[in-house]
Amino acid sequence: MSSRPLPSTGRTVVRPATAAGSVVPEEAITPLIHGIAVLRRLTEADGAASPSGLERATGLARSTVDRITAALARGGYVRLDGRDAVLAPRLMELGNAYLAALRLPRVLDPLADALADDLDESVSLAVRDRDGVRFIHQATRRRAMSLSFRVGDLLPAERTAPGALFASEWTEEEWARWRERRTADPEDRGFPAVPARSRPYETGSDDSAFPAAQRPTVGDDFEQRAAEAGRVGWALDDQLIEPGLVALSMPVREAGRIACVVNVVSHTSRHDAAGLRDALLPRLRTAVAAMERALEAPDVLDVRAAPGPSPTPSPTPGPTEDPAGPAGPERSMEPGWEFVESPVRGLTVITAFGEGRGELGLAAVARATGLSRASAHSALITLEHLGYVTTHDGVFRLTPRVLGLGFPPLSRASLSEIAAPYLTELSQRLQDSVSFAVPAGDEIQYTGHVSARGAMSVHVTVGTRLPAYATAVGRAILADLPETRAAEALAGGTAGADSRADVIAPERFRAELDRVRTDGYALVEGELAQGLRCLAVPVRDRDGRTVAAVNVAMHTGRRTVEACVDDVLPELRATAARIEADLHIAGRFSRVRRT
Repeated sequence: MSSRPLPSTGRTVVRPATAAGSVVPEEAITPLIHGIAVLRRLTEADGAASPSGLERATGLARSTVDRITAALARGGYVRLDGRDAVLAPRLMELGNAYLAALRLPRVLDPLADALADDLDESVSLAVRDRDGVRFIHQATRRRAMSLSFRVGDLLPAERTAPGALFASEWTEEEWARWRERRTADPEDRGFPAVPARSRPYETGSDDSAFPAAQRPTVGDDFEQRAAEAGRVGWALDDQLIEPGLVALSMPVREAGRIACVVNVVSHTSRHDAAGLRDALLPRLRTAVAAMERALEAPDVLDVRAAPGPSPTPSPTPGPTEDPAGPAGPERSMEPGWEFVESPVRGLTVITAFGEGRGELGLAAVARATGLSRASAHSALITLEHLGYVTTHDGVFRLTPRVLGLGFPPLSRASLSEIAAPYLTELSQRLQDSVSFAVPAGDEIQYTGHVSARGAMSVHVTVGTRLPAYATAVGRAILADLPETRAAEALAGGTAGADSRADVIAPERFRAELDRVRTDGYALVEGELAQGLRCLAVPVRDRDGRTVAAVNVAMHTGRRTVEACVDDVLPELRATAARIEADLHIAGRFSRVRRT
């Protein structure tokens, strides 16, 4: 990720709008407020920003920004790339906690995916976030022009079809809050996921990019559209967000209330709004009925995805980190120079929630995080003030706003982007070239490479494809496949091979894959080039499937085979484990692209 400029907010510390009002509670943890402000600004900057950019955007002093980003980096929520702060995949634990606690994704995501396949259109699931709409699932069709919204993106209710349906249940107080927000932000600058409006809200007036005949009225008519959506049970988005985008939505109800909204998105090159409604509304009704039946069924937790409350998590130790990890929960909440660590401790309160833990009392939060009741209470009060937690009768729940803490940019990270910083660290530690590859039929494709600094180094161009059977990364991947599939890869690769590896015998190849399965690593010497030795280990996804491999390459004269196994292999396995840890977090509710 590269940083981009952030707008200045002056020297006043950013206080996000909250349901609790603008007065900061006495119990609130100021460093936690600052930490969340930094994460929000990084999210708005698409995942990366410079310290000076964060200073301008948050209004915090530079020294505070530096201490906050250092604490967040120590907690594993950001990494420091040169002078920039970059969001790290571990931050997605916060959004995962909300999505797991919500239960809707686990039950409805497969049905939404099936609907997208059936309709051959992009399908979203959306929930209400105050007077906005936030996406919790996207099943996107891959086309030249396709939906680009991300899980966690926030849109103004009046510019979406789901927003009209949610608004049909608003109280007068909620309508008053919407009118206040619309007046204060007539250009939708508070919603970075949508194009800003060039004109204020007026009936018949909208962004000048719309042809006059298609110009929607998203201001004064929204109350009428909401009332109509409530009456007919569906809503249309006729290019309310930008020209060409149309959508049809229906609510999914649970216990009589709207639990979420299913949103089918298309483009005017395929359907106009009326045509989308006429063609798809009956099939959408059938799908929504199936979703509502699924929500009514007895709930069975996925034990794999629903562990019980766990102690306060700590970042995966790196080779130069203190193995003891961060200070204990209580010490980090006390005044002193370590007090700045409290953003990390406060954020772990969010991860106390999850599958089967949608509602928690104070005592349960304290047990799950290892904090005292007083410290847990202070963190919850702070999160409630900022709008990330709600409480009723002593029970706390997460809100959709949690998804605004890094989830949108991180949910689009590819596997190679997740691996990249770890490849660089490994190459620097070993002073050897490091590569990352994914399967591509009978071949492997290199999607990441870091060359060692030295007179002699191994260079691989990202995007290069090689026969899987002839490479260490390929064998690490093939060893995870059924024997017949691995044999097909050998046959397919040798058919056009012109390297020394084309003489490999099938029996020898099967024996080599057996050894790779037993030992957990592949070692190839001289197959592709004289004097080249490569050592590779697999990278597995949440389901235990090998989806990639990481490789260290060197000249045979640099180390003996024994030194490779004794010295290089442990470092290589540790790197693969760190990539896997991030992949498992990123892939829990999002699809991680391989390239």
